[in-house]
Amino acid sequence: MSKKRGLSLDEKREKMLQIFYESQDFFLLKELEKMGPRKGVISQSVKDVVQSLVDDDLVSKDKIGTSVYFWSLPSCAGNQLRNVSRKLDSDLQTSKKRYAQLVEQCEELKKGREESDEREVALADLKAIELKHHELKDELAKYRDNDPAAFEAMKEAIEVAHASANRWTDNIFTLRQWCSNNFPEAKEQLENMYKEVGITDDFDYLELAPVPLKAVAD
Repeated sequence: MSKKRGLSLDEKREKMLQIFYESQDFFLLKELEKMGPRKGVISQSVKDVVQSLVDDDLVSKDKIGTSVYFWSLPSCAGNQLRNVSRKLDSDLQTSKKRYAQLVEQCEELKKGREESDEREVALADLKAIELKHHELKDELAKYRDNDPAAFEAMKEAIEVAHASANRWTDNIFTLRQWCSNNFPEAKEQLENMYKEVGITDDFDYLELAPVPLKAVAD
């Protein structure tokens, strides 16, 4: 024996509307939750179904005192459907008008663009100009590394890196002096440690050699 299929949301909405139309009365939510199962709508889903009807203006809702009442009359639903129909008709007329305007604009744009020998020549010239433009852009990119602005930016970056390197060199000398002053008995161990990390006897500040512009250009 097959299991009975549950109602869809649209079917639940229709069943709840039947309660309103048949009674043409006002209801509290708890009353609707008791009446819903008689139409096949479980009480737990009545609240959401009724709210969906309220959202679509098929059911009215109002607070009277401390209670909230729901109601709907067949005439109210008819008015709502007529309002929707008028709205759709208005949208349709607007869409038709917009379509006519677009067709007219399309026809206007076609003027002067009819196929002809002159048009073919003009299009060929335009294509040749665009091709030449791309070639010049590619050629310009080859010389970008020699751009004076790029060269100045590179010089500034080198100067910053040079200053930073010498600042760390100064820090290392300061640290070595501090270690020598505070751990004179460990002089040999410190010297071995310095060599292991690359601090040899010729360790010194970096000299910044000038970079000639001609060398960069080459």
